[in-house]
Amino acid sequence: MRPGTHNAITDVEDVLVGHATRDEPGWLTGVSVVLPPPGTVGGVDVRGGGPGTRETDLLDPANAVDAVDAVVLAGGSAFGLAAADGVADAVWAAGRGWPVGPGPDERVPIVPSAIVFDLGRAGVWRHHPGPADGATAHAAASTGPVAQGSVGAGTGARAGGLRGGVGTASAVLDSGVTVGALVVVNAVGSPLARDGSLLGAAWGLGDELDGLPDPSPTALERHLAARRAEVEAQRAGRAEALRPGRATTLAVVATDAGLTKAACRRLATVAHDGMARALSPVHTAFDGDTVFSLATGARPAPEPLDLVELHDAAAGCVTRAIVHALLAADSVDRSADGGLAALSWRDALTTP
Repeated sequence: MRPGTHNAITDVEDVLVGHATRDEPGWLTGVSVVLPPPGTVGGVDVRGGGPGTRETDLLDPANAVDAVDAVVLAGGSAFGLAAADGVADAVWAAGRGWPVGPGPDERVPIVPSAIVFDLGRAGVWRHHPGPADGATAHAAASTGPVAQGSVGAGTGARAGGLRGGVGTASAVLDSGVTVGALVVVNAVGSPLARDGSLLGAAWGLGDELDGLPDPSPTALERHLAARRAEVEAQRAGRAEALRPGRATTLAVVATDAGLTKAACRRLATVAHDGMARALSPVHTAFDGDTVFSLATGARPAPEPLDLVELHDAAAGCVTRAIVHALLAADSVDRSADGGLAALSWRDALTTP
């Protein structure tokens, strides 16, 4: 097993990714879109206690729709689900959608979506992505390298008191099957091991995570003291306390293997393991953790042992993508306007 050419979800043939990033004054939010080829089968597994989703019921194996046109990940909490409208319009204009009548225009795009909470993190509560941002992300979608870190749906993200973001990773299996993941990390849980290193770094494939800087003991104590002070302020009512739905980690897993809807659902279920390897805790009452799965069917259905390898690789891609997101994130300070202040892992834990 090895990473794909770009170590990104776009290593799965004909899968595209686009971002719309809103980080101008007063804004810290955005949209990320995954566009699979026509005929791609989809699945989903929602584990968090505070999810915000759209059209996930269509992906139930018992329901009729058998193809997905796009998956939208957005900031803005429930308001941000509107970004999917812009993607749906663009998908329809491109000639795609579920046929509901005999006419060529009688199509309804299938665009499952999920959101993360980032409201107010630039100091303005109602600044959230909308249909125009979804259309921008759709127009930007391409193959090849994928921008990571503080972009797209991860622009306003944080994870365990650090800056979160978007990450991606891929793997090419011995069978020739390719699998990749795109994540948005915005978790209540921490990505840190006890020594300040990243929990998921042990799951690197090949040499992709070699040479990471060692955490500074001084920086670790400083970070832990800041986290303790934040928790104490929340408990004393001096700072905004946690409420359900105010965090979330999202993932899209894609493969070129041929899978049924039921098999896609199982792939999404196992891929959640990747979150648990890189974040602690996950699936809390305050997160809306959700994994979408996509199978393009460019290759045959895996044999049983190959399917197990695919499941394991998908979870590994999610773990690695979370690490990549945290490594690529930038520090941000909008505290002067009442917004978010969060250091990246590199700035918080490796700077003495």
